[in-house]
Amino acid sequence: MFSFSGNNISKTDGLSNYLKASKIGTDGIFELKQVFELAIAYGLNVDNLEIDFTLARGLSYYTGAIFEVKVNNVQMGSISGGGRYDNLTDSFGLPGVSGVGISLGVDRIYDVLEELNLFPENAQVNSKIVISNFDENTLSKSLELLNILRLNGINSELYPDVSKLKKQFDYAFKKGVPYFLIVGNEEIEKSAFGLKNLITGVQIQLEIDAIINKLKEV
Repeated sequence: MFSFSGNNISKTDGLSNYLKASKIGTDGIFELKQVFELAIAYGLNVDNLEIDFTLARGLSYYTGAIFEVKVNNVQMGSISGGGRYDNLTDSFGLPGVSGVGISLGVDRIYDVLEELNLFPENAQVNSKIVISNFDENTLSKSLELLNILRLNGINSELYPDVSKLKKQFDYAFKKGVPYFLIVGNEEIEKSAFGLKNLITGVQIQLEIDAIINKLKEV
């Protein structure tokens, strides 16, 4: 059965002959052909659909066709998959409901986009400012300022690890974030924080209210 080759029609013909003595097998072939007929009726390019008798998924709950989605010309395997299930909702108190489920591998999709270089160079910037993370002594203040900025509608993020300032600058710059907020011990004592424009390189000291007003202007 696994040795059947050729296009989908020759594969189903071969399988029909192989399972001709099986009522369940014949019904399965009918359903498989019906999937292709409905895909054509829907307007899908069935050249992108390939029957694969080696697929095996969720043997404990799938009751019909199963499928996986693969991207050509990449090292990654499937990026999505699912199938038909008729009795899965019984476990949740909802008997008699059939359905088709599909799951998406977000990490795998990301890796494929990266491998094919499909991320736009000028992707939309989600964060307007990155806040420094110097050490445990300044972390609580950085988190406080992060919350204040977000409550004022400014998309902000805290650098995730304690690290050298240059590395934190590079992180924000590579992400295309325009501003960086420096929250060190001296800045905390003065209640004036370093706001660095990562595009122009200009750095000024401002209180948090003034920083909020400035960021709302840009």
